[in-house]
Amino acid sequence: MIWNFVQDQVLGMKWLNALIGRLLESVGIDITGRMGGSFQFFLYDVLKISVLLCCLIFLISYIQSYFPPERSKKIMGRFHGIWANCIAALLGTVTPFCSCSSIPLFIGFTSAGLPLGVTFSFLISSPMVDLGSLVLLMSIFCTKVAIVYVLVGLVIAVIGGTMIEKLHLEDQVEAFIRNASAVELDAPTLTKKDRLIYAKDQVTSTFKKVFPYILVGVGIGAIIHNWIPETWIEAVLGSNNPFGVVLATLIGVPMYADIFGTIPVAEALLFKGAQLGTILAFMMGVTTLSLPSMIMLRKAIKPKLLAVFVGICTVGIIILGYLFNAFSFLLI
Repeated sequence: MIWNFVQDQVLGMKWLNALIGRLLESVGIDITGRMGGSFQFFLYDVLKISVLLCCLIFLISYIQSYFPPERSKKIMGRFHGIWANCIAALLGTVTPFCSCSSIPLFIGFTSAGLPLGVTFSFLISSPMVDLGSLVLLMSIFCTKVAIVYVLVGLVIAVIGGTMIEKLHLEDQVEAFIRNASAVELDAPTLTKKDRLIYAKDQVTSTFKKVFPYILVGVGIGAIIHNWIPETWIEAVLGSNNPFGVVLATLIGVPMYADIFGTIPVAEALLFKGAQLGTILAFMMGVTTLSLPSMIMLRKAIKPKLLAVFVGICTVGIIILGYLFNAFSFLLI
């Protein structure tokens, strides 16, 4: 009962939804209608995600202050084989929130001489899985779904990085990265006050970058939630369409958002009857394979390696989407 209260009222903020509904009704807005319902959905999700986002960025940034690039490189350098991929994937959970922010770190790690597969494990996990995704998914789905999503994301990162390592594609990294000289820098010693200031600054800068995507994501979610018939969603992304997972993954590729922008869309799709695995495949496709991040990554690696990376991630996401659909009855 205590955990249900935390999930519903603290993380899910259902009290906020009820409060917004009462306020809208008090000014004569019918929240049972399409316009009123869309307005309530938009206000509730924007406020809820913004509050959770700021709290999470502060917490994650404080933790991240203990893992600057130099220290992360040294940590990953101590491990070998699949353990190195596991550590890289785990370190990806305390790094920036979108793939475009992760690529410069990937380039730095690769230039420093870390194994290619290890750096790709980091690159995959960083945008797909983080502490923020765990908490936000718990606020909308349930604890089991959130935990399994994070574990699955880590598995994709470890397997993807390991496969790339076995293919020996180091020559597919652009020469300016392979020939870069690594600079050994000691991680600066920060006081607790410095870390708090750093976390506060990260809240401000990250929120400014992410907030427009939250507005777009919530706007799309409000339209899906109140204007698109359930029969349409079920026909395209429901159990009757065997290609729903593939379609959702491909739809996500040209989009650019992070986990915070995809959450309201996922919430609306679930409400309308889309399958769990299909929704999660869409989220993974958006956060991991967005077109802008692929364009940026192309500057660092050659087309063959880029195609291998996209192929491994796409196949992994699709397979896991179908697995989630098949076993969703165990999670929901």
